Amino acid sequence: MGTLGRAIYSVGQLIRKTGQAVDRLGSHLQGGYIEEQLSRHRTVLNIFDKAPVIDKDVFVAPSAAVIGDVQIGKGSSIWYGSVLRGDVNIIRIGSGTNLQDNSLVHVAKSNLSGKVLPTIIGDNVTVGHSAVLHGCTVEDEAFVGMGAILLDGVVVEKNAMVAAGALVRQNTKIPSGEVWAGNPAKFLRKLTDEEIAFISQSATNYTNLAQVHAAENSKSYEEIEF
Repeated sequence: MGTLGRAIYSVGQLIRKTGQAVDRLGSHLQGGYIEEQLSRHRTVLNIFDKAPVIDKDVFVAPSAAVIGDVQIGKGSSIWYGSVLRGDVNIIRIGSGTNLQDNSLVHVAKSNLSGKVLPTIIGDNVTVGHSAVLHGCTVEDEAFVGMGAILLDGVVVEKNAMVAAGALVRQNTKIPSGEVWAGNPAKFLRKLTDEEIAFISQSATNYTNLAQVHAAENSKSYEEIEF
């Protein structure tokens, strides 16, 4: 650092110290009742003796929460506001899968049938905004629409689709190639070849988009300011 650089650094340090002094004076004038609170949000959180295992290529949005016994495969993405809570059982998510904004994934330690149910989500699955998945299985290249709810024991087979807003009752199996919709969800129709292709493309689109968000979120303060 040259002479000019040292001078600028010293001036910056002086300004910061002045600001700190002014802050302390303001707090004193207010009676000392100001208490600063740090944000307690942690994107990745251990629980009991379990820690999430997340591939280095996964995008986890800074406002998401991945908790406990959760594994997430390469190229998957967990979007803003989503919660994956593997505290009483396991959550497993494959590769290339996207859980869109405000999705909730939880598990069952026990239920009325006495089953212990994890949540298993396969490869290249799309889970729409604000969906709820609880103690269920979603196989590879399936699609869960926005706001859908999947209850304990549900199985969504490969290339099946749960329509937006559907409520899938406990232990329901949605066969491959079918669309189920409604509350409670029932068979609506068969998927077209174009729709099956769309499911696969949707997963690829979100993997690519996640890379853009990951790059933006990884920027330093100086890069963002610039």
